[in-house]
Amino acid sequence: MSDEVEKADSDDFKDIGAAGLTDTISMRDDPDREEPRLEAEKSNYFKFVHDPWVQIFLISFISFCNPGMYNALTGMGGSGQVDGTVAANSNVATHACTAGSALILVGVFYKYIGPRLSLLIGGWTYALYSGSLLNYNRTGNGAFVIAAGAILGLGAAFFWVAQGTIMVTYSNDQTRGRAIGLFWIVFNLGGAIGSLASFGINYKSKKGTVTDSTYVAYTVIMLFGWALSIFVSPAGSLNQRYKGYREKEISKLTWKSFKVTARQSLRILLDWRVVCLYPMFYNANVFYSYQQNVVNGATFNLRTRSLNSALYWIAQMLGGFLIGFILDFSLIGNRRNRALWGWGTLFVTGMVIWGGGYNFQVWSDERKAQGIVQTIDYKDGTIYVGPMFLYFFYGLYDSFWQGFCYWIIGSLSRAPAINAVIVGSYSALKPAGGAMAWRINAQAVSPMKQFAMNWGLTIGCLLVALPAVWALPKTETEAIIHEEGFETTDDTVSA
Repeated sequence: MSDEVEKADSDDFKDIGAAGLTDTISMRDDPDREEPRLEAEKSNYFKFVHDPWVQIFLISFISFCNPGMYNALTGMGGSGQVDGTVAANSNVATHACTAGSALILVGVFYKYIGPRLSLLIGGWTYALYSGSLLNYNRTGNGAFVIAAGAILGLGAAFFWVAQGTIMVTYSNDQTRGRAIGLFWIVFNLGGAIGSLASFGINYKSKKGTVTDSTYVAYTVIMLFGWALSIFVSPAGSLNQRYKGYREKEISKLTWKSFKVTARQSLRILLDWRVVCLYPMFYNANVFYSYQQNVVNGATFNLRTRSLNSALYWIAQMLGGFLIGFILDFSLIGNRRNRALWGWGTLFVTGMVIWGGGYNFQVWSDERKAQGIVQTIDYKDGTIYVGPMFLYFFYGLYDSFWQGFCYWIIGSLSRAPAINAVIVGSYSALKPAGGAMAWRINAQAVSPMKQFAMNWGLTIGCLLVALPAVWALPKTETEAIIHEEGFETTDDTVSA
């Protein structure tokens, strides 16, 4: 073993041990010592389930069943209700609780509980939210919907920190874009299929609200996805294709270990490159309230909103593939060049898409002044095509934005515990922005002001993030953010 790793074993691990972020060690080959192999590692089943790409696909499919179905609900405008106020207030509760718990609790404690337990803690709350909407359809109990939204916020924090850490840690600089693209395609397929199902179920509905059977179907799928979480593996259990960081066993959580972990996490969160990305993180969920409740929810009838929601998530799938391709495209050059190409793609398409959105909002305001809302059907010809394509490109841009954020996070460190802290900040700030936006929407702020806020934040956040993008080292294997007790290794997963 290298001198650096031996020193880490003898000094850092002796003094800090399992207390902080020092629970990972290098997996470099040691010619003098052969690691013990468990009998289970000899089986094909173990090798298959613990393959990094299988794990990335698994977390993608679990996301398909849980937040993917949640997205299908919210994408219909007002979560399928005529009056979207209850759903908007519930989303405020969801985003606010996610913001608080992701940063304060999950990002710090992830190293102690790991990805599987995080997903089991968080996944069932999606089914609870869908069930609350079913209850609202029958009883009109809006308080339960808002409470379920708050509980979902806590669960979503555990879910998204685990998901993000798996996606960016079980891949490397040459494959991270494809990993993000795979996740975005499978994840948003849930929203697309769920929305198409709602389109079929509610095709002849005249009520303007989603039927009970829609919510029942969503709940069953969400519970199935939650059950699949038992097959998720931590980094230390992956097979030999994963040559990154193996997590040491942690005996117990003590006050001393928590203080060390919190102190090291704070240093990571205050790194200037991470700080430059915070506005982008905050803006990642700001889009949704305007796009879903104003553009889709207030413009089209119920069945068309469901169809548009499917197109929105299909656009997300396409966008995830495109941004992943750009960020992995070797002919562009080194890591910094690919990051700058990704940034440029966001800036140019942002100006074009939101510029087209301005024309739509002027037109929509004129219709609203005449009392014309929720009337356009997909069979209405040209009056439908323009707004539909705008909503489609809004979905495309959202996947560009979030895919780029994840890719940058993965470029900052190769250690799961460090990535969990950064993903925790991302998972905290994006719902904080979403809570702000949903609250503004619930307060009936004019659509044009909501639109202007979205466009302005989008471009402003990109400008603030540019120094962090430019600071990325050109060398693929060069680590960026270090912490005590971590040894930097070569890239982790062979494509």
